[in-house]
Amino acid sequence: MGLYDFTVKDINGKDVSLSEYKGKVLLIVNTATGCGFTPQYEGLEALYRELKDKDFEILDFPCNQFGNQAPGTEEEIVSFCKLRYDVSFPQFKKIEVNGANESPLYTWLKQQKGGVLGSAIKWNFTKFLVDRDGNVVERFGPTVTPEKLAQKVKEIL
Repeated sequence: MGLYDFTVKDINGKDVSLSEYKGKVLLIVNTATGCGFTPQYEGLEALYRELKDKDFEILDFPCNQFGNQAPGTEEEIVSFCKLRYDVSFPQFKKIEVNGANESPLYTWLKQQKGGVLGSAIKWNFTKFLVDRDGNVVERFGPTVTPEKLAQKVKEIL
């Protein structure tokens, strides 16, 4: 199974096949609106606006597993992100990234960069950089800001 075999739900609950992103460089991020790292939305949006015309996409997966820092509904999350950070990259339904109810996408991502059993996501704003062929190139922890990983994204583009 590869990245493009997964189907996820967009923020409105519509099924989206990740095969729609074939040929693009992706940054897949688990986010939260009430986290100390939430201001990274600003850097993510700046990176997205700079590179989206070069086949770059950011896929935002809100997650409430860490300190109850994404407690709102999908509508509240979208509203917050739009009003506060003018987010325009794709956002998806809230998911779990660890444990019994974790998203199959995240099980796969962790297996690609984290070992056979996958290394647990430690906190919000963990980022996975994926190349145009659907290969996970690198995993970045929450403290790695969008500005710090921008050069790596540009190299892959």
